[in-house]
Amino acid sequence: MKFDYCIGNPAYQMDNENNGRAKPLYNLFMDEAQKVADKVEMIHPARFLFNAGQTPKQWNEKMLNDEHFKVLKYEPTGSNIFPNTDIKGGVAITYRDAYKNFGAIKQFIENPFMNSVVNKTKNEKAYMDSIVSTGVPYKFSDFVRENYPKLVSEIGTSFDLRTNILDKLNNKLFFSNQRSQEDVQVFGLLNKKRHYLWISEACLITPDNFDYYKVLMPKANGKGEFGEPLSKLEIVGKKVGHTQSFLSAGKFETKQEAINLEKYLKTKFARALLSVLRKTQDTTAYKWKHVPQQDFTSSSDIDWTKSIPEIDQQLYRKYGLSEEEINFIETNVKEMN
Repeated sequence: MKFDYCIGNPAYQMDNENNGRAKPLYNLFMDEAQKVADKVEMIHPARFLFNAGQTPKQWNEKMLNDEHFKVLKYEPTGSNIFPNTDIKGGVAITYRDAYKNFGAIKQFIENPFMNSVVNKTKNEKAYMDSIVSTGVPYKFSDFVRENYPKLVSEIGTSFDLRTNILDKLNNKLFFSNQRSQEDVQVFGLLNKKRHYLWISEACLITPDNFDYYKVLMPKANGKGEFGEPLSKLEIVGKKVGHTQSFLSAGKFETKQEAINLEKYLKTKFARALLSVLRKTQDTTAYKWKHVPQQDFTSSSDIDWTKSIPEIDQQLYRKYGLSEEEINFIETNVKEMN
């Protein structure tokens, strides 16, 4: 059976009984609607427009590259459409016409000012996503399996340093004091508070920035609102690791470079560009793909000795932002000290 039109508000996600992430359903309804009608208009969560959320990445890419698909309206605050709800990433009304070519969305940026800023920074050689850690970069080594077999079941099959690992293995593998010269520190959450604990380096498989200075940031930040402050950043030294609760940025020989990176992450300029893709709490490496990397040494074209507001002004000049673009960022991005 074929219909001329299909209009609807599909089910958004499955019921979640195990306190995990609920599996989305609206993408399945959208696919089926396109099979039975040439013209489809629906209202649904908008996370996929930013390649975020739990919908399959392959499906996200398919929709963003569909020349017959367009966004009629985007509302970043879902409760403005559906009162008393919290739909992370907002909602969108979309339309698909099998006989019309609207041009593929490819990259959805709802704000014209930020769309312009992204275009002004798109020819940089490198972006922040290439120096922010991905996945769970720290794992337990086979040394743990061989020497602490009774702890293997507590660690889990992935052998990753998961969010709750300090609570699980405190005074078993992790300790509050350094017990030998071979011990290194791991930063994470213990009883829901930030802590450094010591562990033998032989117990860990570490990423390539482990032996360098770096900046840690919580993987979950705020609500995903445009320009909101980042949670407290942490500069850590060489041979300091971290659990899944945090991401690390940078790989520096000197602490000063890490301090300069921390300043950059606090600028309104960097956080405005972060917000282009970051629509939920999740602050993965991918969300930083529009934020240009800078030279964080003393040879940089940015004077890092200046205050954060002064660094912002340098960045606005460097990328040729207009008065309107600067005013939009200054007005809508909250200050960080």
